[in-house]
Amino acid sequence: MSAFESDRRQLLRFLLTSPVLAGLAAPLAASEPDVDDVITTARQALNVMDFEAAARSALPPAHFGYLATGVDDEATLRANREGFAHFSLRVRRLVNVREIDMSVSLFGTSWDSPIVLAPVSSQRAFHADGEIASARAARTMNHLQVLSTLSSTDVEAVCAARGAPVWYQLYATDQWRVTEALVRRAEAAGCSALVLTVDLQGGSNRETLERARRRDPRDCSACHEGDPLQVVTRVARKPMFSGLDVSGVTRLTPLDLSWDHVSRLREMWPRKLLIKGIVTREDAALALQHGVDGVVVSNHGGRAEESGRATIDSLSEVVEGAKGRMPVLVDGGFRRGTDIFKALALGATAVCVGRPYVWGLAAFGQEGVEAVLDVLRRELAMVMRQAGTRRIADIDRSYVVDGRPG
Repeated sequence: MSAFESDRRQLLRFLLTSPVLAGLAAPLAASEPDVDDVITTARQALNVMDFEAAARSALPPAHFGYLATGVDDEATLRANREGFAHFSLRVRRLVNVREIDMSVSLFGTSWDSPIVLAPVSSQRAFHADGEIASARAARTMNHLQVLSTLSSTDVEAVCAARGAPVWYQLYATDQWRVTEALVRRAEAAGCSALVLTVDLQGGSNRETLERARRRDPRDCSACHEGDPLQVVTRVARKPMFSGLDVSGVTRLTPLDLSWDHVSRLREMWPRKLLIKGIVTREDAALALQHGVDGVVVSNHGGRAEESGRATIDSLSEVVEGAKGRMPVLVDGGFRRGTDIFKALALGATAVCVGRPYVWGLAAFGQEGVEAVLDVLRRELAMVMRQAGTRRIADIDRSYVVDGRPG
C-alpha cells in the first residue's frame, strides 16, 4: 500500500468517526426516515420517536409540515427538547417499588396517569377517525383529553366517544359573540373545564409549514375551500363554528386580548377555568387574582413566540407564582418518561403531550395513540422505580438537580 493510500484511508476513518461530521449529517438524516427503520406496526416502537418517522411516511408533506413546524428559526422548538438536559435526577436506593401508583387528581377527578392529551387541531388531517380515535384511546386508558377549538369533530361527538366530558380549549376570537357561542356550546356539551389559549396573540411565522406546502404536489381544493390562510375561511369549515356567523372574524386570538377578557369569561363560565400559555410567575399570580382555577405552562410547542426559552425552564417560576393554590400543567417537547418525571419534580400537577400521540394517530389510528400513551406510561413507571418513588405525590424538588451554570 502506498503512503498516499494509507494517509487517505486514515483521513476517511477520522472523518467517519468525527463528531463534527456526525453533527452535520444529523439534520440530513432527520429530514427523511430510512424506510428500513420505519415501524410497520405500533408494537414495534421502542420509543415515541419511532412514531414520528411512521407519521412522516404516512402523511402528505403539508400535513406533516403542520405537525413539525416551529416558528422563525425554530429556536423555541429546539429549546423545548434541549431544556430537559438542564436537569438531572437525584435517585434514591433500597426503596420497595414493587407497587407503583401513577394516578393523579385534577379538580376532584382521578386519572390513571399524569399524562394529558393536549389539544391538537384538525386531527382528521392525520387520520380519517381524527379526534374520535384519540377520544377512544383516552377512554380505554383513562386519560384526560383536551379538545381544540379547531377540531375536525364537534365537541358533542368527542364527548360521546370519550364516554365522559372532555376539557375544551378556547381561542377567544376577535368577535365576542362568536366566542360566547363557543363557550355556551362547550358548557351545554358538559365540558368540565375551559382552557383559554393566550400564547398566539402576536401571531406566528411558521416557515417550515410554508416550505412543506410548497413541496406538496396535491391539489388540496377538494379538502380546503377558499384560501386556507384566511382566518374566516379556516373557521367557517370547522364543526365548532357550524351555524355561527363568522363574518368579521379576522383573528383567533385578538390583539387586544387582556385580563379583561379573562374576567368576562370567569363571569360567564360556571366551571373550572384555566389559562394555557402562562410562562412567568407574574402572570401566574395575576391568574390567581382573576379567579382562574389553573394554568398550563406552554409556548404552543414552539409554534408561538420565538423566545428561545423551554417550558421546563419556565415551570419553576410559574409554580412559585401559583403559590400552591391552583394546579400547574405543562406541555412542550415531552418525549420520555424522564421528561415527565422532571416536570413533576419541579411542581407540575400533570403533563400534556401533543405531537407524540398525533404521530401515533397518523400512523396507526386509535391503536397508535394507545401505543404512544403506553410507551410513556411504561417509561414513567420505570423512572419512578429507578428513583425510588412509589407515588406521584412522592416526586418532589429533592429528586431533581439544576445542572445549569450559575
